[in-house]
Amino acid sequence: MVAILRSEAWYKFRRNKLSMVGLGLVTLIVLLAVFAPLVAPYPTHAGAFVDFVNASQPPSATNWFGTDLIGRDILSRIFFGYQVSLVLSVVVLVIAVPIGVGLGLVAGYFGGWIDYLIMRVTDVFLSIPPLVLAMAIMGFLEPTLLNAMMAVAVMWWPWYARLAYNLSRSESHEGYVLAAEVIGAPKWHVLVREVLPNCLPAVFTKITLDVGFVILIASSLSFLGLGVQPPTPDLGSMVAEGAQYLPDMWWMTVFPAFAILIAVLGFNLLGDGLRDALDQGR
Repeated sequence: MVAILRSEAWYKFRRNKLSMVGLGLVTLIVLLAVFAPLVAPYPTHAGAFVDFVNASQPPSATNWFGTDLIGRDILSRIFFGYQVSLVLSVVVLVIAVPIGVGLGLVAGYFGGWIDYLIMRVTDVFLSIPPLVLAMAIMGFLEPTLLNAMMAVAVMWWPWYARLAYNLSRSESHEGYVLAAEVIGAPKWHVLVREVLPNCLPAVFTKITLDVGFVILIASSLSFLGLGVQPPTPDLGSMVAEGAQYLPDMWWMTVFPAFAILIAVLGFNLLGDGLRDALDQGR
């Protein structure tokens, strides 16, 4: 039965052209990030490299996306910027998802004072705009990649707590849960073996959607000077650097900004396709 549902979900997914476009974009971005040292035209430009002779050059056959103020190839730095963005997104979600889902499941299933305590704390975090909260946290920390990950993770877990809370409250009234409770199954067993598996499709869909949003938030922090610091290539800091020289050196801003757009669009299209396929496939 599971195999049938999975094949049906995949059939519905691949019939959606936008979903396949999203899958293609995400696959391309991941491949570029993983193999950046091999596919980047100038891999050494991802670090502390200086070439003032070729500085601020517009797009050409030698440098397809042009060069920045100190002669580094922008296309190569975008590839490595994808690498940094994906690593940051994976670490943030690895931290935020288990915390948020775990707290949400416990609050929704057990109810009572546990529900009240967990969800009131969640509501406090949700009441603060995500970017503002991340900026406030980074204001007390040194602007590094690790601290940026921690700041974004702190602001991200409440969304998963709210999602898991609503799902667990709904699933806890289903017949299979009541049957497990009637035969004397421990509550933690029911929560982990019965409720959690039926919440996972929605959680996985949100994870796919959130990768793009995490990249956007992280790029926003870097744009403001609170994220990844030079010479580490980061899409947000590249946009910020080039924005000072618009419109004359437009390529320094346009191409990194377009790279962010492609990443966010790809993960959003993929997430929407997964949501539709899994909802219809169940």
